[in-house]
Amino acid sequence: MKINLVVAKDGSGEFTPINDALNAAPNNSNTRFVIYIKREAYFEYIEVVRAKTMIMFLGDGIGKTLIKGNRSVVDGWTTFRSSTVAVVGNGFLAKGITFENYAGPSKHQAVALRSGADFSAFYQCSFVAYQDTLYVHSLRQFYRECDVYGTVDFIFGNAAVVFQNSNLYARKPDPNQKNIFTAQGREDPNQNTGISILNCKVAAAADLIPVLSQFRTFLGRPWKLYSRTVFMFSNMEAVVDPKGWLEWDGDFALNTSYYREYKNRGPGSNTTARVTWTGYAVLNSSTEASQFTVANFIQGNQWLPATGFPFFPNLTAT
Repeated sequence: MKINLVVAKDGSGEFTPINDALNAAPNNSNTRFVIYIKREAYFEYIEVVRAKTMIMFLGDGIGKTLIKGNRSVVDGWTTFRSSTVAVVGNGFLAKGITFENYAGPSKHQAVALRSGADFSAFYQCSFVAYQDTLYVHSLRQFYRECDVYGTVDFIFGNAAVVFQNSNLYARKPDPNQKNIFTAQGREDPNQNTGISILNCKVAAAADLIPVLSQFRTFLGRPWKLYSRTVFMFSNMEAVVDPKGWLEWDGDFALNTSYYREYKNRGPGSNTTARVTWTGYAVLNSSTEASQFTVANFIQGNQWLPATGFPFFPNLTAT
């Protein structure tokens, strides 16, 4: 992989802050432009604007290269503007980076990363915050071998997104809060959007494990009328409430949402006590489940090979 620019706090690269390197990157590029960000914590707010296409952030690994901020709704930011890193330039890639918003659970919405970039993909990255950690805002996105940590609605938005071979960790929330892994935002039944979680681990983070009995944790709740989320071939640990899914507000979207579970395993995957909404069902059809694969849901066979990131196109790797 050809590295175009190096960012290093110790002065061993061309730039010290990431933003300076990003500003130096070409606009409207049709070829990959790699910014290598050496291990260190960078306290910056970064926006990869629409003109900055085909950018890649390459770090030294989860917990080694970190981009950190603490904007939150309580401190006057909108949810949209609270993100530590925001990307809208198409074709954005990241590998080996931790994106963090450390505002804390009492600051409510505080986004670590927001992506509205078509063909954006993240490999071996982590996303660390509490409420609204990862804003999968729009267009086609892919996450592979990533870790996502949060509390309330911590993967949310209206992208067409697939998480593959990743770990989703519910953290310890504020008292009287519940944990919800997803809040998908489809507003029209004709939108080809949704959250597909395939061959992932659904678990409690280290800070939640000792107090697991004090908090309830759910797979998702319907943020918008046609909310759509599927969990397939995933290992659900005991953190998942037997009910599985949570209402947003009364009976809003319970009949119009699309929530499905397919061939999951682990103690949290038992569906016998799940909600009885019209919008929820256990999937029995591999044909229906296949709608939410990398190949079918995000047309990944067309654009993921060029990223160099591993993926499997269908329901399983075999």
